[in-house]
Amino acid sequence: MEARKCKITGSRLNDIVIKRGTGQKKGFYELIAERLALPPDGEDVMDRGNRLEDEAIEMFKKETGKDVDTSLVIWTRDDNESIAISPDGFIGETEAVEAKCLCSANHIESYLTQDYPKTSTQYNSYIMQSRQYFIVNDKLEKLHVVFYDPRLQFKNFFYFTLTRPVLEAEIKNYLEYQRTTLEEVDKIVNELSF
Repeated sequence: MEARKCKITGSRLNDIVIKRGTGQKKGFYELIAERLALPPDGEDVMDRGNRLEDEAIEMFKKETGKDVDTSLVIWTRDDNESIAISPDGFIGETEAVEAKCLCSANHIESYLTQDYPKTSTQYNSYIMQSRQYFIVNDKLEKLHVVFYDPRLQFKNFFYFTLTRPVLEAEIKNYLEYQRTTLEEVDKIVNELSF
């Protein structure tokens, strides 16, 4: 494995060749990560993310001077408590912080693209999670998405900011979808419980 590190091998070729579309594939970012980052230590990805979340938010606070509150456990919509989000941090009612402590390849992709890593299997989940912040909190104007990977010696911390006006159409559609889904769930629950 050590001899294959930082090289394009036969098994990796599929992870870098682009046959359709644009953008790089995961192998491209893995090659960069192998050259710039300390190797993963085998820690569970979710455990690592939870462990580093506070450090990521502290770095954001130092970088921006913003006072981030991390005491809140969950936000719910005023008109429907079944629509909720657990914010990593918030700044008053109008700003929130979501921390992502990803593998080095995904971190590098996000830094280079200033977006969630499209090569990640979690890409759609990240998108939906970020929209949910705005769906739950009608007063939210900005979501700061913070990335932190201490295994990288360079650019181990950065963030980008999502704003309500850019996402307004998606927010409206996903809110309506959730309301419709919850109505359907309530209808079935009522039918089955009586």
